[in-house]
Amino acid sequence: MKCPFCGNLDSRVVDSRPTDEGSNVRRRRECLECAKRFTTYEKIETLPIFVIKKDGRREPYNRDKIMTGLLKACEKRPIAITELDKLVRDIEKSLYNTLDQEVSSSSIGQMIMDRLRNLDEVAYVRFASVYRQFKDVNNFIDELEKIIQDR
Repeated sequence: MKCPFCGNLDSRVVDSRPTDEGSNVRRRRECLECAKRFTTYEKIETLPIFVIKKDGRREPYNRDKIMTGLLKACEKRPIAITELDKLVRDIEKSLYNTLDQEVSSSSIGQMIMDRLRNLDEVAYVRFASVYRQFKDVNNFIDELEKIIQDR
């Protein structure tokens, strides 16, 4: 690591610890030439993921959109925010593990529904009604019958 004071390329790590979020590592270094100390941060580099919308547009993945949809579906349900956060992290982990830089919004929606169905059936039906754009009560009844059959 290049010393910001003298430009020397040799330094040693004096102290290393994770940051508050745990996603970065803070390192205190000492230059072997001028003996001054400086701080560096190390983080995992992730590839950006783009979501392909139904109309073909591409936009950067945004975790907040998933969380907002889940919060609406789970409104007045006995589901802790920590459970929803875990669900979103699980989806993100799946997305990043595929190593694909582009993913369709429909596949993300399906991932959400698969996980939400196991978490809370009412929230699942609420989410599905918006996601699948139910046109009438018959669509609702069909989805409810699928849930009942799977029990």
